[in-house]
Amino acid sequence: MGRNPMRAAVTLCAAAALAVPLGTASAAPSAPAAARTQQTQDPVLTDCAGQPQVRPEAYILACGDGNSRLVSMHWYRWDANAAVGRGTNAVNDCDPYCAAGAFHSYPVTVRLDRPRAGEQDTGQRHYTRITLTYTDGRPDGAPRTVTYPLAG
Repeated sequence: MGRNPMRAAVTLCAAAALAVPLGTASAAPSAPAAARTQQTQDPVLTDCAGQPQVRPEAYILACGDGNSRLVSMHWYRWDANAAVGRGTNAVNDCDPYCAAGAFHSYPVTVRLDRPRAGEQDTGQRHYTRITLTYTDGRPDGAPRTVTYPLAG
């Protein structure tokens, strides 16, 4: 079997460590009613578990393994057309393999856009595209700006 059991254990530990900070954000006090009303009218960002997020401080980009995520996000626009913020893209270099790799941080500007209605008939719209612009350094081989589709 080689290193597979160890790799699985390290990957599970990393996933658990990522889940803890995200779980504490949901335990935060509720926003005032007026803010909740505004938030439900604007599109959401759907996380890896399919849960709607509004102005998340952290967001996992690589749902399969957690090896790329946004952290320390500060949003300065979040409306019916787009959301824009700044933060850090923490990326695992997977060297020599992902479980033994190291995370490196790259400052980014993040843009969410192309909102559309979800597949369920909830009336909630979600952003369907994310664009990262690296502002100081970037992962090896990555262009300065990358765009990904978002599931919802």
